[in-house]
Amino acid sequence: MTLKLYNTLTRRKEVFEPLDPANIRMYVCGPTVYDFAHIGNARPIIVFDLLYRLLRHLYGPEHVTYARNITDVDDKINARAAEEGVSIGEVTARTIAQFHADIAELNVLEPTVEPRATEHIEQMKALIETLIEKGHAYVAEDHVLFHVPSMPGYGALSRRSPEEMEAGARVEVAPYKKHPMDFVLWKPSREGEPAWESPAGIKTPGRPGWHIECSAMSQEHLGEIFDIHGGGVDLVFPHHENEIAQSTCAHGTPVMARFWMHNGYLQVEGEKMSKSLGNFITIHDLLQQWPGEAIRLAMLTTHYRQPLNWTEAGVREAKRTLDHWYELTAAVEPAESPSEQVIEALCDDLNTPRALAALHELRRAAAHGDREAAASLK
Repeated sequence: MTLKLYNTLTRRKEVFEPLDPANIRMYVCGPTVYDFAHIGNARPIIVFDLLYRLLRHLYGPEHVTYARNITDVDDKINARAAEEGVSIGEVTARTIAQFHADIAELNVLEPTVEPRATEHIEQMKALIETLIEKGHAYVAEDHVLFHVPSMPGYGALSRRSPEEMEAGARVEVAPYKKHPMDFVLWKPSREGEPAWESPAGIKTPGRPGWHIECSAMSQEHLGEIFDIHGGGVDLVFPHHENEIAQSTCAHGTPVMARFWMHNGYLQVEGEKMSKSLGNFITIHDLLQQWPGEAIRLAMLTTHYRQPLNWTEAGVREAKRTLDHWYELTAAVEPAESPSEQVIEALCDDLNTPRALAALHELRRAAAHGDREAAASLK
């Protein structure tokens, strides 16, 4: 069966042909561990878990490598530790444990590897040194910055004008920058912040910028070029744009990943989720009210690239649907393989609304006594 996926890089649906069918490689940006994961964080976790399962079905579980990282060095983590008066390690350990517990309830498979930023500092420093040597980065006032004009194709993923990119990046204005769009690869640490020996002969201890972390971790576990890079649409610019710049300039490769996939935004009851509106919902809170499988199903009723309006009515309907399916399939053993119609729908760029329509057809048949349909539904 042919798998087609929408590629943000080309803005079209393309036939997926792996670089190596014996080792399909996918990288997805994971959480920054300073607080409970919210339902917006849950969407990419669920979407790319579905893709991981589909790839395993099509190519075999042993032929798919899925890396989903953890960002455990970040200014937000530092701020949370200072606010609570605890160590940074305490904040990250607690948050990682909670994240794992929450997403396990969403029936998410563990990734093949879950790299942590703090365990890849040497790889980041090596990448930074390479970028300096090749003229794509420079040292200024104990910082190392990527020089955006050194990459002619910068902006290909987001397709923004230089003016739009400069506004969208919310770049820090600093007198030591050669160009306003230049972004940080390494920065000096203040007292009490995580710090490592700096690259490029910088004497002040420091820590990595956010973007270099994913370039280093994906290279370490998946290679210089891999099949799929995923994440939320909010990461297209500047994070993923900057990852591409770092990786392709360091390795001299035409691409970093062949397919770039992004899930759409999530709203709550028609409004943007925010603490000020009182509609900020964590996965943990939601799991106190609803079973994880109902949350997962509600997330998948909308196609992953479309905006998702999260509603209580939607998750209630998802639970009702699941209860009915369980009732219809209680007396049968599950089929040996998934429904061909469901797999066919998922192979069309993870078309979950079409896949769910196929499942509802099975439900109708099962309700009329078709045991084969009930087995496929189970």
